[in-house]
Amino acid sequence: MRNISIDLLDATPRPVVAIGTDYAYGQWLPRHTHRRAQLLYGATGVMQVSTHDGNWVVPPQRAVWIPAGVAHEVLMLGVSTRSLYIEPSAIDLGQRCQVISVSPLMRHLLMEAVEMALEYAENSRDAALVDLLLHELALSTHLPLHIPLPLDARLLALCQAFVQRPDAHQSPQQWADQLHVSLRTFNRLFRQQTGLSFSQWRQRACVVLALARLVAGEPVTSIALDFGYDSPAAFSTMFRRLLGQPPSVWLEGAK
Repeated sequence: MRNISIDLLDATPRPVVAIGTDYAYGQWLPRHTHRRAQLLYGATGVMQVSTHDGNWVVPPQRAVWIPAGVAHEVLMLGVSTRSLYIEPSAIDLGQRCQVISVSPLMRHLLMEAVEMALEYAENSRDAALVDLLLHELALSTHLPLHIPLPLDARLLALCQAFVQRPDAHQSPQQWADQLHVSLRTFNRLFRQQTGLSFSQWRQRACVVLALARLVAGEPVTSIALDFGYDSPAAFSTMFRRLLGQPPSVWLEGAK
């Protein structure tokens, strides 16, 4: 199925409904929920997904898992999607969104799935394809492309300001001073609220925010300097530490 709303198909008596959708660059999907869980795969372009507890950037050829009932909004940057809408009883990948890798096999299965009959016959090739897709999904690798956001209002304001203007030189002491707390109290609060240390969160945020710009063709040098890194090499080293590959190799794999 292509370019049709899941709302029209949600009652389909099958565990998986597959839909392909093409979005204009910059198209924004306001906050909404689905009764089914959703695997949202971008064959092209970049997706930026937001929920109450964080932001996710989804590069090309990757996907994001959105649990059933989780309110989310999505910014589409030149994206052609393949979505699986999955009955919650069919598979459980947890109650939080997460970006996942997509194997070559899963990629081909997703492309095939949107061509299936809506009510595919049980014990048919299409039913076997769906079973294999769910097996591949269960084995997928999670990628650290999530910027967790705190619930504490004062800390949330600082995190949101950083997301708007990343600065690799900002220190935990500077943030502690703005909150009028000791460094020790700040570090304890930050980890309680985000699950990461300040330096881990700062690096994660810089990498995630850089991805959309990298995929759009911006050079590493300009991004590194914009984010306050002393050199492109320093940025690339941090990028490789988090994602296991330098930006050039990561981008090649996203094509």
